Order: sequence, then C-alpha cells, then structure tokens
Amino acid sequence: MAGMKDLFGLAAGVMEAVGVAIIFIGCAAVTVRFVPRLRAAGAVYDDYRRAVGKAILLGLEFLIAGDIIRTVAVSHTLESVAVLAVIVLIRAFLSVTLGFDVEGRWPWKRTAGRANDA
Repeated sequence: MAGMKDLFGLAAGVMEAVGVAIIFIGCAAVTVRFVPRLRAAGAVYDDYRRAVGKAILLGLEFLIAGDIIRTVAVSHTLESVAVLAVIVLIRAFLSVTLGFDVEGRWPWKRTAGRANDA
C-alpha cells in the first residue's frame, strides 16, 4: 500500500509541476508574442491580459487536479480534506473571476448564439 501512496504522491507532484510549468511557459510565450506589438495602437493590453488569463486558468486546473490526487489518494485525514476544500474554493473563485476577465461574461451566462440551446 505504501508503494501506491508513493506513486499517487508522485502523480500529484507531476500534475502540480505541469500546472506551474503551464503558467510560467504560457505567460512567457504570451509576453514574447505581444512585445513586438507594443507599439501598435489598440487593444493590445486587453489581448495580452486575456492570453495571460487563459494560461493561468489552464495551469490552475492542473494544480487543482494535483491537490485532489494528493488529498484523496495520499492523505486521508479530515484536516487534509478541509485544506483541500479551502484551496479548491479559492482556486474556483480565481477561475470564475479570471474566466469573466478573459471571456467578458460569467460562466453561467450563455452567449447570444447559444441562447436557444437546451
């Protein structure tokens, strides 16, 4: 059983490392892509913020997955579940607010083109 816990602990660490890498590489790539456009007038800043927000959102998903794996498979204490709940709530709040910032609408609002979908 200890071998499985180690394996799941490693999997959680990999997921968290991937999340951090996505945020770092995503932000770096977006910055490199937008630096040449800085002299252009228009909504470059808004486009930059949206692209960085997308990288952060994707990275947060991997970080949450790593936390869930670690809590469910590695440590089964009530304290670790409570810590996970707080982390998930904070990251969910960040995801919703970043999603609003990126898409310009709340996640539960439908776009005009999809209003008739059931």
